[in-house]
Amino acid sequence: MSRSLPLITTAERRNRLGRRHRLAPSVRAVTVTEAAEAVVALHATDAATVFLSARARLAEGGPAVIERALYEEVGLVRLLSMRNTLFAVSTELAPYVDSSTARAIAAKERRTLLKHLAEDGQGLDADWLAAAEAAALEALDVHGPCTGSQLSAAVPALRQKITLGRGKRNEAQTGVATRVIRLLAADGRIRRDRPRGSWTSSQFRWVHTQSWPAVPADEARAEIARRWLRAYGPATEADLKWWTGWTLTDARRALAAVGPDQVRLEDGSTALVSPGDTGPEPVPEPWAALLPGLDPSAMGWSDRGFHLDPAHRAALFDYAGNVGPTVWWNGAVIGGWAQRADGEVVWRLLGSPGRAAEEAVAAEARRLAEWVGPARVTPRFRTPLERELTS
Repeated sequence: MSRSLPLITTAERRNRLGRRHRLAPSVRAVTVTEAAEAVVALHATDAATVFLSARARLAEGGPAVIERALYEEVGLVRLLSMRNTLFAVSTELAPYVDSSTARAIAAKERRTLLKHLAEDGQGLDADWLAAAEAAALEALDVHGPCTGSQLSAAVPALRQKITLGRGKRNEAQTGVATRVIRLLAADGRIRRDRPRGSWTSSQFRWVHTQSWPAVPADEARAEIARRWLRAYGPATEADLKWWTGWTLTDARRALAAVGPDQVRLEDGSTALVSPGDTGPEPVPEPWAALLPGLDPSAMGWSDRGFHLDPAHRAALFDYAGNVGPTVWWNGAVIGGWAQRADGEVVWRLLGSPGRAAEEAVAAEARRLAEWVGPARVTPRFRTPLERELTS
């Protein structure tokens, strides 16, 4: 039966990646929002990843252009969402991400904090938490953007400490400020603003904002699935389940609402594409890219076999499955890179892709080093090859 399905080859999948992820020079994005939407969302756990992922997809513009999109135009916002991970998404997509994923995370965060408050036995409860949240929002209205420590200084309730695991071997005392701030952010009532320090800093200031408009959860998940399938198809329901962190039932319902077409892959397996998206992708010009750790092009599938040689995984991923900085050539991962303490961008190819690839990678490394300038980038999740290159 699968033999009658349209065939999408590995080369075709790589062509799609190069063009749809805006990595080939001729299709690079004009705006930061376009760059983010090309891959649905940019990983934001590591502050530098947002900037370096956008840089790789932009036709022009330095860090200031991305800062303006995040903090002045607010065309992108950071949300705790897919896989309980921080992502930067366009403000157009944010309500769908919020309803499809972030709402459930926020509810779980609230239940967990209330449970810890009750177990601590100091009489702190939902009313206390509501008052602390209201006081934090009022402080932001009065003082403007604040860091977590500045908020704690302004709001006495945030200086409260609770004991986790009271009476147990792992008993530990912790402050509530970080947890309350995280909960306000998960609820969409505050957002991350310009950090203290450079664009590589994760010490964000916070601002009071309005919660996102409500979208029915099924509608929101269908919209996320539609965009994801366009960016990452051919892909499987297992890939979507992994990428979103949804249940298998929710992933299947979202895909059913999209109505994808089925295609055949070179290994004989089947996968899904957007409705009608079975034709060939134009072949992009040869391209090289140096992508940061956690970049969406490496993290968009649970099965990455079409662009990553399994033999290279140990060098490029950490023990938890986080990808480090990668070197790409025409839609395949061919090595890794790092920035040394003196600012030099160094790289190593895993295999022999040929002289054209080596020259293109060297040129891209020079472009990256010039773009980063005096900043220093150390991935939050360090991998064996990245550590070796910087040792």
